[in-house]
Amino acid sequence: MSRIKLIMSDIDGTILDKNHQLDSYLIELMPLLKQCNIPFVLASARSPLGIAPISKELGITDCPIACYNGALISLGDKILSQYSIDKSELLLLHDFLKKEFPTVSINVYSGKDWLVNTIDEWVEIEATITGESPKVTSLADFIRDEKTLVHKLLLIDNTDTIQKLQKTLSSIDFPQTDFYLSKDNYLEVTHNQVSKKQALLELANYYQLPLTSIMTLGDNYNDIPMIETAGLGIAMGNAPRDVKTCAKAVTDSNEQNGVSKAIKLHVLDKYS
Repeated sequence: MSRIKLIMSDIDGTILDKNHQLDSYLIELMPLLKQCNIPFVLASARSPLGIAPISKELGITDCPIACYNGALISLGDKILSQYSIDKSELLLLHDFLKKEFPTVSINVYSGKDWLVNTIDEWVEIEATITGESPKVTSLADFIRDEKTLVHKLLLIDNTDTIQKLQKTLSSIDFPQTDFYLSKDNYLEVTHNQVSKKQALLELANYYQLPLTSIMTLGDNYNDIPMIETAGLGIAMGNAPRDVKTCAKAVTDSNEQNGVSKAIKLHVLDKYS
């Protein structure tokens, strides 16, 4: 296996524990990775503002971040790539939700902005998790504005409603839009070209690195494509069995500093 020259990691359930606290040893490893000239890229369904505090705490603000599962990849204020949801399909979805699933919390993400129709209980929970504050506006008007780009929708409700919604949407024709669960009650909506695998490919191209020299870490189903594609795809100990099956290695859980242990074992020990 090639020596690892780039690490791409999921955030929630991977470098963060159940209390949303960072892997306690990870901060100590970042200077060592910099000495080896190994970028540590965060890839998440989170927005740029949701990733920024973690990036800052790790001291890696000079590395790219892949937001919204790769719909927006940026380095500082520079956009490296982006995919926005088709407006006609977005309007169709918005109107369908308001009519057929009125209790679902609709969260729109556009660049660094998080927009909602109203502050409901789900919005309050998400704000507590991410540390972000949403802007209250008319989502219908925002979507209809031809100048706006929407990188992601996050639809939240109780688990039964979201599972029913996902099943219903799978029978409706949205040719350019993808729907996938990031939690049992979180349905993510992005352009169908968006995935962490695509983000991985674009970052490999940006750094001019072969996939064999890249390590990825994740804990959930939406991490599988990047875990399978990387030269060394690692699943967390807390990941579902299907995710572990797709990985080339399994590390300890997010409660046991699994990411820092994997970096030490598979990357830094190789440079010592």
